[in-house]
Amino acid sequence: MHFQWYPGHMTKARRAMQEDIKLIDVVIELVDARIPFSSKNPDIDQLANNKSRIILLNKYDLADPEKTQKWKEWYEAKGFHTALVNSKNKSGVKTVANVINEACKEKIERDRKRGILNRPVRAMIVGIPNVGKSTFINSFAGKACAKTGNKPGVTKGKQWIRLNKQVELLDTPGILWPKFEDQTIGLRLAFIGSIKDEILNITELSYELIKFLMESYPGVLERNYELESIVDEIDALNQIAERRKCIQKGNEVDLDKAARLLLDDFKSGRLGKITLEMPE
Repeated sequence: MHFQWYPGHMTKARRAMQEDIKLIDVVIELVDARIPFSSKNPDIDQLANNKSRIILLNKYDLADPEKTQKWKEWYEAKGFHTALVNSKNKSGVKTVANVINEACKEKIERDRKRGILNRPVRAMIVGIPNVGKSTFINSFAGKACAKTGNKPGVTKGKQWIRLNKQVELLDTPGILWPKFEDQTIGLRLAFIGSIKDEILNITELSYELIKFLMESYPGVLERNYELESIVDEIDALNQIAERRKCIQKGNEVDLDKAARLLLDDFKSGRLGKITLEMPE
């Protein structure tokens, strides 16, 4: 499978970010805790050069806790400030204000020495599509100030949000990067829903997920779908279709429906806490 999705509005958004970065004290990047590397846009490192950096591992409730801790330590070793958040239930969101203060400590101290006492920290929030930026902003601000949706591309333009006296936040649209050098990254992004379903072969995608689960989380499919011993990914999807009554006219199994069901179960955490990659 070949993955690529870089619509025109992302080029425009990247150019706008390049302009706005001059106004910014700290860049907060949300990544998906299930794929903390693949969901981190490499272009941001270039754009945010010389800025304080924060990585928020969002949706950590869906990821393997032990592996999430390893990713947190890995990013901290590279000089990032980090926090684990679950934007939906606000878990970890309150700690972010402290992380921002820590990341901007030198800037706040410089302002204090110049007699500037009440200038808020200006933070830019960035992330790939469907990583949960808008939900995080609404949880952090304690009010609905950003549009949310469970599909990529809901935030189309930038918007400034005054969170409190200390922090002003510039929200930006979710952007990918023009070319995935490694197609495994595209595959993982497709698993979590950051690439539009319309351009994907859902059945093929589910086969790839099944292969990964059989290797890295043995038994998870058998337990969740009450399957007999699995021969391979094709056999597994056929069994899931039968177990979940995904049947079309003529009493044929509906593999596409079963594939969508499997991917939805993974995305929502119904299969358990699963992480798709580990630090090198």
